[in-house]
Amino acid sequence: MKKNRFVVLALAWALALFLIPLTGIPAGGSREGKAKKQLTLYTWAGMFPQEILDGFEKETGYTINYVNFEENETMLTKLQTAKGGDYDLIIADDYIIETAIAEGLVQKLDKAKLPNYRNINPSYQKPFYDPDDAYTVPYGAGVQTIVYDPGRVSVSIKGYADLWDVVLRGNVGLIGNYRVINGMALKVLGQSYNINDTAVIRQAGEKLLGLAPNIRLIRDDRLEEELLSGEIAAAVMYTSQVTTAKMENPGLAVVFPSEGIGFGIMGSFIPGKAPNPDAAYAFLNYILDARRGAACFEYLGYYSTYSASDPYISDEYKPFLTLPAGFNVDMEMIRNISEEAEEEHNRVWTAFRGAAGK
Repeated sequence: MKKNRFVVLALAWALALFLIPLTGIPAGGSREGKAKKQLTLYTWAGMFPQEILDGFEKETGYTINYVNFEENETMLTKLQTAKGGDYDLIIADDYIIETAIAEGLVQKLDKAKLPNYRNINPSYQKPFYDPDDAYTVPYGAGVQTIVYDPGRVSVSIKGYADLWDVVLRGNVGLIGNYRVINGMALKVLGQSYNINDTAVIRQAGEKLLGLAPNIRLIRDDRLEEELLSGEIAAAVMYTSQVTTAKMENPGLAVVFPSEGIGFGIMGSFIPGKAPNPDAAYAFLNYILDARRGAACFEYLGYYSTYSASDPYISDEYKPFLTLPAGFNVDMEMIRNISEEAEEEHNRVWTAFRGAAGK
């Protein structure tokens, strides 16, 4: 999942926090002593409200060294290079966590150190990448949905297939996640996101080329701004972007595509050779608190994965941070696929972007 809230401010405070361990050593103290009270947190920028980070430091005495990555693959490469060391706590997407666990880069959780573990919503436990809940704690979940302005669209959009309608020519925006967008065409064809049959993926690519004339832009960050400004009339967006858009313009229509949707969970894990695992446990338990969790999810804009936090979510956010009552659309988590299938997806994506002029 891509994060996009308050990116500039997030980068500013992330840099500030990064510098603290370098300049904050008291007179007569040692770097080694300081490191014992440091949490090195590795994730995307803008994942936590500043008051949560400040509150944790004040309450526990730990200093947070916030390190950012932009892509899951970058994180995995650095974790592999460090052989499971360097970082105390990592938050990343589901599919990449599966690889990290398989490579022995993640340590099992000692749940006795997490009294607030009971606050987790069981709906977000036992995922494919951690079927026994042995390694991870969920932190936010989301789906890819269609959002459109009914005042600017003359067709009733019910699913992905409607995005191919000629009335939407040059008026659609897409996130830049190739598995999601290629997956739209697979879903229209009645196939799985995770199919390994390259012939079927190629067929989906041919279908996708027919959508190219309708595409105005492909943009992963802040796509909701283009919808709010009127640059586009419809978009496929991440949950956090949908939350932001609907909060600003309640008149927008949100569609859970009838063909089925991609569902994802972000997970927290402690690397196998984390320098300060106790710091990681302290932070996990801190944000697992019901009220603090609610503050995190309101800031993040993704679905709340702590059921104990749900009652504390503000009324204005509640419609966006949990799945709607009676939700019955099929959901499928996007998973790792064969190397051959991945290569075919890349060819499909390159061809589609070229046809769309992007």
